Amino acid sequence: MPQTLPQALDSAVVRSWCSLALEALGREREEIDSINVYPVADGDTGTNLYLTVESASQAVEAVFAAITVPDFADTVRAMAHGALIGARGNSGTILSQLLRGMSEVLAEGRDGDHLARALGRASVSAREAVAHPVEGTILTVAAAAASAAAEGSRDVAAVARAAYAGARTALEATPAQLAVLERAGVVDAGGRGLVAVLGALVEAVSGQAPVPDRRAPRGAAPVMEPCSAAGPAYEVIYLLEADRAAVTRLRERLDALGDSLVVVGGDGLWNVHVHVDDAGAAVEAGIEAGRPHRIRITHFGTSGAAGGHGAAGGAGASGTQAPGDRAGRAVVAVLPGEGLARLCAEAGATTVLARPGEPPASGELVDAIRRAGAREVVLLPNDAALRHTAAAAAEQVRAEGIRVALVPTRAAVQGIAALAVHEPERRFDEDVVAMTAAAGATRYGELAVAERQSFTSAGVCQAGDVLGLIDGDVAVIGQDVRATAVTVLNRMLSAGGELVTLVLAEDAPEDLAARLEAHVRGTHLAVDTVTYPGGPQAPLLLIGVE
Repeated sequence: MPQTLPQALDSAVVRSWCSLALEALGREREEIDSINVYPVADGDTGTNLYLTVESASQAVEAVFAAITVPDFADTVRAMAHGALIGARGNSGTILSQLLRGMSEVLAEGRDGDHLARALGRASVSAREAVAHPVEGTILTVAAAAASAAAEGSRDVAAVARAAYAGARTALEATPAQLAVLERAGVVDAGGRGLVAVLGALVEAVSGQAPVPDRRAPRGAAPVMEPCSAAGPAYEVIYLLEADRAAVTRLRERLDALGDSLVVVGGDGLWNVHVHVDDAGAAVEAGIEAGRPHRIRITHFGTSGAAGGHGAAGGAGASGTQAPGDRAGRAVVAVLPGEGLARLCAEAGATTVLARPGEPPASGELVDAIRRAGAREVVLLPNDAALRHTAAAAAEQVRAEGIRVALVPTRAAVQGIAALAVHEPERRFDEDVVAMTAAAGATRYGELAVAERQSFTSAGVCQAGDVLGLIDGDVAVIGQDVRATAVTVLNRMLSAGGELVTLVLAEDAPEDLAARLEAHVRGTHLAVDTVTYPGGPQAPLLLIGVE
Protein backbone atom coordinates (compact mmCIF):
# COMPACT_ATOMS: atom_id res chain seq x y z
CA MET A 1 0.00 0.00 0.00
CA PRO A 2 1.53 3.36 -0.97
CA GLN A 3 2.28 5.66 1.91
CA THR A 4 0.12 8.77 2.27
CA LEU A 5 2.34 11.77 2.85
CA PRO A 6 1.15 14.48 5.27
CA GLN A 7 -0.15 17.65 3.67
CA ALA A 8 0.47 19.50 6.92
CA LEU A 9 2.74 19.14 9.89
CA ASP A 10 1.39 17.98 13.24
CA SER A 11 2.69 17.42 16.75
CA ALA A 12 3.60 13.79 16.04
CA VAL A 13 5.77 14.85 13.09
CA VAL A 14 7.60 17.40 15.26
CA ARG A 15 8.15 14.73 17.89
CA SER A 16 9.48 12.35 15.24
CA TRP A 17 11.72 15.07 13.80
CA CYS A 18 13.33 15.70 17.19
CA SER A 19 13.86 11.99 17.78
CA LEU A 20 15.30 11.36 14.31
CA ALA A 21 17.54 14.43 14.52
CA LEU A 22 18.88 13.19 17.85
CA GLU A 23 19.59 9.77 16.32
CA ALA A 24 21.30 11.33 13.30
CA LEU A 25 23.51 13.58 15.41
CA GLY A 26 24.27 10.66 17.68
CA ARG A 27 25.53 8.67 14.70
CA GLU A 28 27.54 11.56 13.26
CA ARG A 29 28.62 13.28 16.46
CA GLU A 30 32.20 12.00 16.52
CA GLU A 31 32.76 12.71 12.84
CA ILE A 32 31.39 16.24 13.19
CA ASP A 33 33.59 16.78 16.23
CA SER A 34 36.60 15.65 14.21
CA ILE A 35 36.13 18.31 11.50
CA ASN A 36 35.46 21.17 13.93
CA VAL A 37 38.12 23.78 13.05
CA TYR A 38 36.09 27.03 13.08
CA PRO A 39 35.66 29.33 14.95
CA VAL A 40 37.87 27.38 17.40
CA ALA A 41 39.36 23.95 16.76
CA ASP A 42 38.07 22.51 20.04
CA GLY A 43 36.47 19.39 18.54
CA ASP A 44 33.06 19.63 20.22
CA THR A 45 30.58 20.91 17.60
CA GLY A 46 28.93 17.52 17.10
CA THR A 47 28.57 16.99 20.83
CA ASN A 48 27.18 20.49 21.34
CA LEU A 49 24.61 20.06 18.57
CA TYR A 50 23.60 16.69 20.00
CA LEU A 51 23.09 18.14 23.48
CA THR A 52 21.09 21.06 22.07
CA VAL A 53 18.73 18.77 20.14
CA GLU A 54 18.52 16.43 23.11
CA SER A 55 17.18 19.31 25.21
CA ALA A 56 14.66 20.20 22.47
CA SER A 57 13.52 16.58 22.23
CA GLN A 58 13.08 16.30 26.00
CA ALA A 59 10.91 19.43 26.02
CA VAL A 60 8.68 17.93 23.32
CA GLU A 61 8.45 14.62 25.18
CA ALA A 62 7.38 16.52 28.30
CA VAL A 63 4.49 18.04 26.33
CA PHE A 64 3.38 14.60 25.16
CA ALA A 65 3.67 13.23 28.68
CA ALA A 66 1.30 15.92 29.91
CA ILE A 67 -1.18 15.77 27.02
CA THR A 68 -1.92 12.76 24.82
CA VAL A 69 -2.49 14.86 21.69
CA PRO A 70 -0.82 18.21 22.35
CA ASP A 71 -1.56 21.36 20.42
CA PHE A 72 0.79 21.81 17.46
CA ALA A 73 1.72 25.39 18.35
CA ASP A 74 2.55 24.32 21.92
CA THR A 75 4.72 21.50 20.58
CA VAL A 76 6.84 23.66 18.26
CA ARG A 77 7.22 26.30 20.97
CA ALA A 78 8.34 23.61 23.42
CA MET A 79 10.91 22.39 20.88
CA ALA A 80 12.30 25.90 20.49
CA HIS A 81 12.32 26.59 24.24
CA GLY A 82 14.05 23.30 24.98
CA ALA A 83 16.75 24.09 22.42
CA LEU A 84 17.19 27.57 23.90
CA ILE A 85 17.75 26.45 27.48
CA GLY A 86 19.95 23.52 26.43
CA ALA A 87 21.96 25.25 23.69
CA ARG A 88 25.67 24.45 23.82
CA GLY A 89 28.56 26.03 21.97
CA ASN A 90 28.52 28.39 19.01
CA SER A 91 26.69 26.09 16.58
CA GLY A 92 24.24 24.79 19.18
CA THR A 93 23.29 28.35 20.10
CA ILE A 94 22.71 29.24 16.43
CA LEU A 95 20.68 26.05 15.91
CA SER A 96 18.45 26.99 18.85
CA GLN A 97 17.72 30.31 17.16
CA LEU A 98 16.97 28.55 13.88
CA LEU A 99 14.40 26.42 15.68
CA ARG A 100 12.97 29.46 17.43
CA GLY A 101 12.59 31.29 14.12
CA MET A 102 10.82 28.28 12.63
CA SER A 103 8.48 27.98 15.62
CA GLU A 104 7.34 31.59 15.25
CA VAL A 105 5.96 30.90 11.77
CA LEU A 106 4.83 27.30 12.27
CA ALA A 107 2.73 28.34 15.27
CA GLU A 108 0.61 30.23 12.73
CA GLY A 109 0.26 27.45 10.13
CA ARG A 110 1.38 23.91 9.34
CA ASP A 111 1.32 23.51 5.55
CA GLY A 112 4.18 23.51 3.06
CA ASP A 113 3.97 27.25 2.51
CA HIS A 114 4.37 27.92 6.24
CA LEU A 115 7.28 25.44 6.42
CA ALA A 116 9.08 27.30 3.62
CA ARG A 117 8.43 30.64 5.32
CA ALA A 118 9.56 29.17 8.65
CA LEU A 119 12.90 28.18 7.18
CA GLY A 120 13.26 31.70 5.81
CA ARG A 121 12.47 33.27 9.18
CA ALA A 122 14.90 30.86 10.85
CA SER A 123 17.76 31.90 8.57
CA VAL A 124 17.13 35.63 9.06
CA SER A 125 16.74 35.43 12.84
CA ALA A 126 19.87 33.30 13.26
CA ARG A 127 21.95 35.70 11.17
CA GLU A 128 20.66 38.65 13.19
CA ALA A 129 21.65 36.87 16.42
CA VAL A 130 25.31 36.66 15.36
CA ALA A 131 27.28 39.84 15.96
CA HIS A 132 29.55 39.37 12.93
CA PRO A 133 28.17 36.78 10.48
CA VAL A 134 30.75 34.81 8.48
CA GLU A 135 30.08 33.01 5.21
CA GLY A 136 31.01 29.35 4.88
CA THR A 137 29.35 28.49 8.19
CA ILE A 138 26.06 27.12 9.46
CA LEU A 139 24.51 30.51 8.61
CA THR A 140 25.37 30.03 4.93
CA VAL A 141 23.94 26.53 4.94
CA ALA A 142 20.74 27.74 6.65
CA ALA A 143 20.33 30.54 4.09
CA ALA A 144 20.72 28.10 1.20
CA ALA A 145 18.16 25.75 2.74
CA ALA A 146 15.67 28.61 3.09
CA SER A 147 16.26 29.80 -0.47
CA ALA A 148 15.74 26.33 -1.92
CA ALA A 149 12.62 25.79 0.18
CA ALA A 150 11.08 29.01 -1.14
CA GLU A 151 11.11 27.71 -4.73
CA GLY A 152 8.75 25.19 -6.33
CA SER A 153 6.15 22.93 -4.72
CA ARG A 154 4.22 23.85 -1.56
CA ASP A 155 3.93 20.20 -0.54
CA VAL A 156 5.38 19.67 2.96
CA ALA A 157 7.62 16.77 1.94
CA ALA A 158 8.79 18.57 -1.21
CA VAL A 159 9.69 21.69 0.79
CA ALA A 160 11.69 19.61 3.27
CA ARG A 161 13.52 17.77 0.48
CA ALA A 162 14.33 21.05 -1.29
CA ALA A 163 15.70 22.56 1.93
CA TYR A 164 17.85 19.50 2.54
CA ALA A 165 19.19 19.49 -1.01
CA GLY A 166 19.96 23.21 -0.87
CA ALA A 167 21.73 22.84 2.46
CA ARG A 168 23.79 19.90 1.24
CA THR A 169 24.93 21.80 -1.87
CA ALA A 170 25.86 24.82 0.25
CA LEU A 171 27.79 22.61 2.65
CA GLU A 172 29.95 21.31 -0.18
CA ALA A 173 30.91 24.88 -1.05
CA THR A 174 31.92 25.96 2.47
CA PRO A 175 35.67 25.18 2.08
CA ALA A 176 35.85 27.65 -0.80
CA GLN A 177 34.27 30.35 1.37
CA LEU A 178 36.35 30.01 4.53
CA ALA A 179 40.14 29.69 4.33
CA VAL A 180 40.50 27.73 7.57
CA LEU A 181 38.18 25.03 6.19
CA GLU A 182 40.09 24.86 2.90
CA ARG A 183 43.42 24.48 4.70
CA ALA A 184 42.03 21.66 6.85
CA GLY A 185 40.28 20.00 3.90
CA VAL A 186 36.91 19.84 5.63
CA VAL A 187 33.40 21.26 5.37
CA ASP A 188 31.97 23.42 8.13
CA ALA A 189 31.10 21.30 11.17
CA GLY A 190 28.06 23.34 12.18
CA GLY A 191 26.72 23.26 8.63
CA ARG A 192 27.28 19.52 8.54
CA GLY A 193 25.20 19.17 11.69
CA LEU A 194 22.40 21.31 10.23
CA VAL A 195 22.30 19.07 7.15
CA ALA A 196 21.80 16.08 9.49
CA VAL A 197 18.93 17.90 11.25
CA LEU A 198 17.27 18.76 7.92
CA GLY A 199 17.72 15.17 6.76
CA ALA A 200 15.81 14.08 9.85
CA LEU A 201 13.04 16.53 8.90
CA VAL A 202 12.80 14.90 5.46
CA GLU A 203 12.47 11.48 7.07
CA ALA A 204 9.89 12.73 9.58
CA VAL A 205 7.57 14.16 6.90
CA SER A 206 8.17 11.60 4.13
CA GLY A 207 8.97 8.37 5.95
CA GLN A 208 12.17 8.00 3.91
CA ALA A 209 15.64 9.07 4.98
CA PRO A 210 17.57 10.97 2.31
CA VAL A 211 20.51 9.16 0.76
CA PRO A 212 23.70 10.50 2.38
CA ASP A 213 26.00 12.39 0.03
CA ARG A 214 29.57 11.13 0.12
CA ARG A 215 30.96 13.77 -2.21
CA ALA A 216 31.44 16.48 0.42
CA PRO A 217 34.92 16.65 2.00
CA ARG A 218 34.85 14.52 5.10
CA GLY A 219 38.12 15.56 6.68
CA ALA A 220 39.05 12.27 8.30
CA ALA A 221 42.34 13.81 9.39
CA PRO A 222 41.92 17.59 9.22
CA VAL A 223 44.82 19.91 9.80
CA MET A 224 43.85 21.14 13.26
CA GLU A 225 45.08 24.59 14.09
CA PRO A 226 46.01 24.95 17.78
CA CYS A 227 43.28 26.54 19.86
CA SER A 228 45.82 28.79 21.54
CA ALA A 229 47.31 30.07 18.28
CA ALA A 230 44.94 33.03 18.09
CA GLY A 231 41.73 34.34 19.52
CA PRO A 232 40.30 34.60 23.05
CA ALA A 233 41.10 32.03 25.71
CA TYR A 234 37.61 31.35 27.11
CA GLU A 235 34.16 30.41 25.92
CA VAL A 236 31.42 31.84 28.15
CA ILE A 237 27.80 30.69 27.92
CA TYR A 238 24.87 31.51 30.16
CA LEU A 239 21.11 31.82 30.22
CA LEU A 240 19.97 35.35 30.96
CA GLU A 241 16.69 36.72 32.23
CA ALA A 242 16.53 40.32 30.98
CA ASP A 243 14.46 42.68 28.88
CA ARG A 244 15.30 43.47 25.26
CA ALA A 245 16.76 46.92 25.97
CA ALA A 246 19.23 45.46 28.48
CA VAL A 247 20.20 42.74 26.01
CA THR A 248 20.90 45.36 23.34
CA ARG A 249 23.35 47.07 25.70
CA LEU A 250 24.84 43.70 26.65
CA ARG A 251 25.53 42.86 22.99
CA GLU A 252 27.51 46.07 22.60
CA ARG A 253 29.57 45.43 25.71
CA LEU A 254 30.32 41.78 24.91
CA ASP A 255 31.16 42.62 21.30
CA ALA A 256 33.86 44.94 22.62
CA LEU A 257 35.18 42.22 24.96
CA GLY A 258 35.59 39.36 22.49
CA ASP A 259 34.30 37.59 19.40
CA SER A 260 31.99 34.77 18.24
CA LEU A 261 29.17 36.62 19.97
CA VAL A 262 25.75 35.00 19.60
CA VAL A 263 22.73 36.10 21.64
CA VAL A 264 19.51 34.21 20.96
CA GLY A 265 16.06 34.01 22.53
CA GLY A 266 13.39 36.52 23.43
CA ASP A 267 10.39 37.02 25.68
CA GLY A 268 12.66 37.72 28.63
CA LEU A 269 14.90 34.64 28.32
CA TRP A 270 18.14 34.65 26.33
CA ASN A 271 21.08 32.35 25.68
CA VAL A 272 24.37 34.24 25.55
CA HIS A 273 27.53 32.83 23.92
CA VAL A 274 30.86 34.67 23.53
CA HIS A 275 34.60 33.99 23.31
CA VAL A 276 36.64 36.31 25.54
CA ASP A 277 39.96 36.64 27.35
CA ASP A 278 38.29 38.10 30.46
CA ALA A 279 35.61 35.58 31.43
CA GLY A 280 34.82 37.45 34.62
CA ALA A 281 34.01 40.62 32.71
CA ALA A 282 31.62 38.67 30.43
CA VAL A 283 29.77 37.30 33.44
CA GLU A 284 29.69 40.69 35.16
CA ALA A 285 28.15 42.19 32.02
CA GLY A 286 25.38 39.61 32.27
CA ILE A 287 24.80 40.43 35.92
CA GLU A 288 24.41 44.10 35.06
CA ALA A 289 21.93 43.23 32.27
CA GLY A 290 19.74 40.88 34.29
CA ARG A 291 19.94 37.51 36.03
CA PRO A 292 22.42 35.08 34.47
CA HIS A 293 22.32 31.41 35.41
CA ARG A 294 23.59 28.05 34.08
CA ILE A 295 26.94 29.78 33.58
CA ARG A 296 29.59 27.72 31.76
CA ILE A 297 33.19 28.88 31.30
CA THR A 298 35.49 26.74 29.16
CA HIS A 299 39.22 27.37 28.68
CA PHE A 300 40.20 26.58 25.10
CA GLY A 301 43.78 25.77 26.04
CA THR A 302 42.68 22.74 28.06
CA SER A 303 39.17 22.25 26.63
CA GLY A 304 38.04 21.93 30.21
CA ALA A 305 35.49 23.85 32.23
CA ALA A 306 37.10 26.60 34.21
CA GLY A 307 34.13 27.31 36.36
CA GLY A 308 30.39 27.03 36.67
CA HIS A 309 27.50 28.31 38.72
CA GLY A 310 23.90 27.55 39.37
CA ALA A 311 23.36 24.33 37.43
CA ALA A 312 24.71 20.84 37.01
CA GLY A 313 25.69 21.71 33.47
CA GLY A 314 28.94 23.42 34.52
CA ALA A 315 32.06 22.09 36.13
CA GLY A 316 32.51 23.38 39.61
CA ALA A 317 28.80 23.00 40.37
CA SER A 318 27.84 22.05 43.89
CA GLY A 319 28.91 18.56 44.90
CA THR A 320 31.59 18.10 42.21
CA GLN A 321 35.35 18.04 42.42
CA ALA A 322 38.00 19.79 40.41
CA PRO A 323 39.92 17.30 38.20
CA GLY A 324 43.07 17.69 40.29
CA ASP A 325 41.17 16.61 43.42
CA ARG A 326 39.96 13.36 41.87
CA ALA A 327 41.60 10.00 42.47
CA GLY A 328 40.97 6.33 41.88
CA ARG A 329 38.43 4.65 39.63
CA ALA A 330 34.65 4.36 39.70
CA VAL A 331 31.87 2.64 37.80
CA VAL A 332 28.70 4.51 36.81
CA ALA A 333 25.77 2.29 35.87
CA VAL A 334 22.26 2.99 34.57
CA LEU A 335 19.76 0.59 36.13
CA PRO A 336 16.06 0.00 35.32
CA GLY A 337 14.87 -0.74 38.86
CA GLU A 338 15.49 0.31 42.45
CA GLY A 339 16.44 -3.22 43.47
CA LEU A 340 19.17 -3.41 40.85
CA ALA A 341 20.30 0.09 41.68
CA ARG A 342 20.74 -0.91 45.35
CA LEU A 343 22.55 -4.10 44.34
CA CYS A 344 25.06 -2.26 42.16
CA ALA A 345 25.46 0.55 44.70
CA GLU A 346 26.38 -2.06 47.31
CA ALA A 347 29.00 -3.34 44.85
CA GLY A 348 30.49 0.15 44.76
CA ALA A 349 28.92 1.62 41.63
CA THR A 350 27.44 5.10 41.28
CA THR A 351 23.95 4.48 39.92
CA VAL A 352 21.45 6.30 37.74
CA LEU A 353 17.84 5.08 37.89
CA ALA A 354 16.08 4.68 34.53
CA ARG A 355 12.34 4.93 35.05
CA PRO A 356 9.88 3.37 32.57
CA GLY A 357 9.51 5.65 29.57
CA GLU A 358 11.98 8.16 31.05
CA PRO A 359 15.53 7.30 29.94
CA PRO A 360 18.15 9.46 31.60
CA ALA A 361 19.46 12.42 29.63
CA SER A 362 23.16 13.01 29.06
CA GLY A 363 23.09 15.68 31.79
CA GLU A 364 22.07 13.08 34.38
CA LEU A 365 24.93 10.84 33.29
CA VAL A 366 27.36 13.76 33.46
CA ASP A 367 26.14 14.53 36.99
CA ALA A 368 26.66 10.91 38.04
CA ILE A 369 30.18 10.79 36.58
CA ARG A 370 31.11 13.96 38.43
CA ARG A 371 29.43 12.69 41.60
CA ALA A 372 31.57 9.54 41.48
CA GLY A 373 34.57 11.78 42.27
CA ALA A 374 37.06 9.57 40.44
CA ARG A 375 39.85 10.35 38.00
CA GLU A 376 38.92 7.27 35.92
CA VAL A 377 35.32 6.18 35.26
CA VAL A 378 33.80 3.18 33.52
CA LEU A 379 30.31 4.00 32.20
CA LEU A 380 27.72 1.20 31.81
CA PRO A 381 24.60 2.48 29.96
CA ASN A 382 22.91 -0.96 30.08
CA ASP A 383 20.57 -0.01 27.23
CA ALA A 384 21.26 0.04 23.48
CA ALA A 385 19.07 3.13 23.12
CA LEU A 386 21.37 5.05 25.49
CA ARG A 387 24.52 4.49 23.44
CA HIS A 388 24.63 7.96 21.87
CA THR A 389 23.48 9.71 25.05
CA ALA A 390 26.21 7.97 27.04
CA ALA A 391 28.82 8.79 24.40
CA ALA A 392 27.89 12.47 24.52
CA ALA A 393 28.10 12.48 28.32
CA ALA A 394 31.50 10.79 28.23
CA GLU A 395 32.78 13.30 25.68
CA GLN A 396 31.61 16.20 27.84
CA VAL A 397 33.36 15.10 31.02
CA ARG A 398 36.54 14.11 29.18
CA ALA A 399 36.89 17.81 28.43
CA GLU A 400 37.00 18.33 32.20
CA GLY A 401 40.01 16.04 32.64
CA ILE A 402 38.13 12.87 33.65
CA ARG A 403 39.17 9.70 31.88
CA VAL A 404 36.00 7.86 30.83
CA ALA A 405 35.57 4.50 29.10
CA LEU A 406 32.16 3.57 27.72
CA VAL A 407 31.44 -0.16 27.87
CA PRO A 408 28.55 -0.68 25.40
CA THR A 409 26.32 -2.79 27.66
CA ARG A 410 22.85 -3.24 26.17
CA ALA A 411 21.04 -4.67 29.21
CA ALA A 412 21.30 -4.56 32.98
CA VAL A 413 22.41 -8.21 33.18
CA GLN A 414 25.39 -7.36 30.98
CA GLY A 415 26.19 -4.50 33.35
CA ILE A 416 26.02 -6.86 36.31
CA ALA A 417 28.43 -9.24 34.56
CA ALA A 418 30.82 -6.37 33.82
CA LEU A 419 30.66 -5.06 37.39
CA ALA A 420 31.39 -8.55 38.74
CA VAL A 421 34.84 -8.61 37.12
CA HIS A 422 35.69 -4.97 37.85
CA GLU A 423 39.04 -4.63 39.63
CA PRO A 424 40.10 -1.02 40.34
CA GLU A 425 43.64 -2.13 41.27
CA ARG A 426 44.61 -3.23 37.76
CA ARG A 427 45.47 -0.93 34.87
CA PHE A 428 42.52 1.06 33.52
CA ASP A 429 42.71 -0.36 30.02
CA GLU A 430 42.94 -3.93 31.29
CA ASP A 431 39.96 -3.39 33.57
CA VAL A 432 37.89 -1.97 30.71
CA VAL A 433 38.83 -4.88 28.42
CA ALA A 434 37.85 -7.43 31.09
CA MET A 435 34.53 -5.72 31.77
CA THR A 436 33.77 -5.42 28.07
CA ALA A 437 34.58 -9.11 27.53
CA ALA A 438 32.32 -10.16 30.42
CA ALA A 439 29.46 -8.04 29.09
CA GLY A 440 29.93 -9.32 25.54
CA ALA A 441 29.86 -12.94 26.75
CA THR A 442 26.44 -12.43 28.35
CA ARG A 443 23.32 -13.01 26.29
CA TYR A 444 20.31 -11.14 27.58
CA GLY A 445 16.59 -11.79 27.56
CA GLU A 446 13.53 -10.00 28.87
CA LEU A 447 9.83 -10.61 29.46
CA ALA A 448 7.34 -7.82 28.84
CA VAL A 449 3.59 -7.51 28.43
CA ALA A 450 2.36 -6.04 25.12
CA GLU A 451 0.40 -2.81 25.57
CA ARG A 452 -1.23 -2.89 22.12
CA GLN A 453 -1.49 -4.92 18.94
CA SER A 454 1.70 -4.67 16.91
CA PHE A 455 3.93 -6.46 14.43
CA THR A 456 7.05 -8.11 15.90
CA SER A 457 9.87 -10.26 14.60
CA ALA A 458 7.96 -13.26 16.00
CA GLY A 459 4.61 -12.32 14.44
CA VAL A 460 1.61 -10.22 15.41
CA CYS A 461 0.99 -9.77 19.12
CA GLN A 462 -2.16 -8.59 20.85
CA ALA A 463 -2.53 -6.35 23.89
CA GLY A 464 -1.88 -8.45 27.00
CA ASP A 465 0.36 -11.02 25.27
CA VAL A 466 3.61 -11.94 27.02
CA LEU A 467 6.60 -11.09 24.86
CA GLY A 468 9.89 -12.92 25.25
CA LEU A 469 12.84 -10.92 23.92
CA ILE A 470 16.32 -12.31 23.27
CA ASP A 471 19.16 -9.88 22.57
CA GLY A 472 16.62 -7.13 21.96
CA ASP A 473 14.35 -8.93 19.47
CA VAL A 474 10.96 -10.52 20.18
CA ALA A 475 11.53 -14.28 19.93
CA VAL A 476 8.44 -15.68 21.69
CA ILE A 477 4.81 -14.57 21.97
CA GLY A 478 2.89 -16.31 24.73
CA GLN A 479 -0.09 -15.98 27.05
CA ASP A 480 1.42 -17.28 30.30
CA VAL A 481 4.35 -15.61 32.05
CA ARG A 482 5.81 -18.82 33.47
CA ALA A 483 5.60 -20.85 30.24
CA THR A 484 6.98 -18.01 28.15
CA ALA A 485 9.87 -17.52 30.58
CA VAL A 486 10.79 -21.20 30.35
CA THR A 487 10.70 -21.11 26.55
CA VAL A 488 12.96 -18.04 26.45
CA LEU A 489 15.36 -19.60 28.94
CA ASN A 490 15.57 -22.84 26.93
CA ARG A 491 16.38 -20.94 23.75
CA MET A 492 19.07 -18.91 25.46
CA LEU A 493 20.67 -22.00 26.99
CA SER A 494 20.56 -23.96 23.73
CA ALA A 495 23.88 -22.33 22.80
CA GLY A 496 25.41 -23.28 26.16
CA GLY A 497 26.14 -21.32 29.30
CA GLU A 498 27.67 -21.49 32.76
CA LEU A 499 25.65 -18.99 34.79
CA VAL A 500 22.03 -17.80 34.57
CA THR A 501 21.15 -14.47 36.15
CA LEU A 502 17.48 -13.75 36.88
CA VAL A 503 16.20 -10.30 37.84
CA LEU A 504 12.51 -10.20 38.80
CA ALA A 505 10.22 -7.22 39.15
CA GLU A 506 8.25 -6.67 42.32
CA ASP A 507 5.00 -7.68 40.59
CA ALA A 508 6.35 -10.86 38.97
CA PRO A 509 4.55 -14.14 39.92
CA GLU A 510 5.74 -15.26 43.36
CA ASP A 511 6.80 -18.72 42.23
CA LEU A 512 8.51 -17.62 39.01
CA ALA A 513 12.06 -17.55 40.38
CA ALA A 514 11.73 -20.93 42.09
CA ARG A 515 10.23 -22.50 38.96
CA LEU A 516 12.99 -21.19 36.69
CA GLU A 517 15.74 -22.21 39.13
CA ALA A 518 14.30 -25.72 39.34
CA HIS A 519 14.03 -25.90 35.55
CA VAL A 520 17.70 -25.01 35.14
CA ARG A 521 18.78 -27.55 37.77
CA GLY A 522 16.72 -30.28 36.10
CA THR A 523 17.79 -29.66 32.51
CA HIS A 524 21.30 -28.15 32.73
CA LEU A 525 23.20 -29.74 35.59
CA ALA A 526 26.40 -27.74 35.07
CA VAL A 527 24.70 -24.34 35.03
CA ASP A 528 24.43 -22.19 38.16
CA THR A 529 21.58 -19.74 38.80
CA VAL A 530 21.57 -16.49 40.76
CA THR A 531 18.44 -14.40 41.40
CA TYR A 532 18.12 -10.71 42.25
CA PRO A 533 15.09 -8.55 43.06
CA GLY A 534 14.52 -5.80 40.50
CA GLY A 535 12.18 -3.87 42.74
CA PRO A 536 9.36 -1.58 41.60
CA GLN A 537 9.46 -0.18 38.06
CA ALA A 538 11.88 -2.89 36.89
CA PRO A 539 11.08 -4.96 33.78
CA LEU A 540 8.95 -8.03 34.51
CA LEU A 541 11.89 -10.42 34.11
CA LEU A 542 15.47 -10.01 32.96
CA ILE A 543 17.56 -13.05 32.05
CA GLY A 544 21.31 -13.18 31.55
CA VAL A 545 23.24 -16.23 30.34
CA GLU A 546 27.04 -16.16 30.63
